[in-house]
Amino acid sequence: MMLRIVLLGPSGQVGWELARSLQCLGTVHALGRAEIDFEQPAALRARIAEIAPQLIINAVAWTAVDDAEQHEARALAVNGHVPGLLASIARECGALLIHYSTDYVFDGTGSKPWKPDDPTNPLSAYGRGKLAGEQAIAAAGGHWLVLRTSWVYAARGRNFVRTMLKLGAQRESLRVVNDQIGAPTSARLIADVTAHVARGALHEIDRGVFRSDVLHLTASGETSWHGLAQAIFEEWRKIAPAIPLAVREVQAIPSRDYPVPAPRPLNSRLDCSGLVARYGLTLAPWRDSLRLVLAEIASAQSS
Repeated sequence: MMLRIVLLGPSGQVGWELARSLQCLGTVHALGRAEIDFEQPAALRARIAEIAPQLIINAVAWTAVDDAEQHEARALAVNGHVPGLLASIARECGALLIHYSTDYVFDGTGSKPWKPDDPTNPLSAYGRGKLAGEQAIAAAGGHWLVLRTSWVYAARGRNFVRTMLKLGAQRESLRVVNDQIGAPTSARLIADVTAHVARGALHEIDRGVFRSDVLHLTASGETSWHGLAQAIFEEWRKIAPAIPLAVREVQAIPSRDYPVPAPRPLNSRLDCSGLVARYGLTLAPWRDSLRLVLAEIASAQSS
């Protein structure tokens, strides 16, 4: 039987990749803001009920971390209230809900990778909103999985990798923070793993052994933003030597020398062992995924 899948937010970084990766599972009904107002509960409930999906994947999010400090109520509506509504709708439809959260639910203390059940303590409005979304989903009940990830980037959209390539083409020297540590994770990896996890979770439901849970999903390994910037430029010069960069120096600076409205966790390491063990996964090293995305960007620029 082909699955009926509702994908919310197909135009975002992760959503765009999900629209591709989910094709192997069934018929994907992609609902973006042009098709439905996510903050109109009655309309959203009616549209999803019409589709009668077995799987709902929510890739809608307020991702402007610094803007959320000034617009916390609006960010909370998207990141906190909508996920709870979707969990309620999924329960009514008998569907599995998969939703994405973030390392920002933690305060970034220490140096050990955060486990899914470690105490949360978000430092920012964005983190508080994402945590509220997790809690709303759990309160709604039904079958659900929350996948926390970190440092997301893709070949499209606004993200650190594309910003570094733009700045690296314009400037000889850049200053990048080196005391925040995490795992850069490509939207492609998130989408491919999500498709695998969804299949496994639906089999668990069929066998009556499914357990709703929060799990961590990142690429393997770790680096700093400074280390990521250096890797971007090193790999780009190998992949796209015909597209030159101006940058010659990447200075490492502490977070205090790059003030931003929303505090960032210093330790964004996430322990993904629970996800790996439950669904028999291998999570690619972050640098391998980076090469794939850079190759995609280079191909687009050369065409």
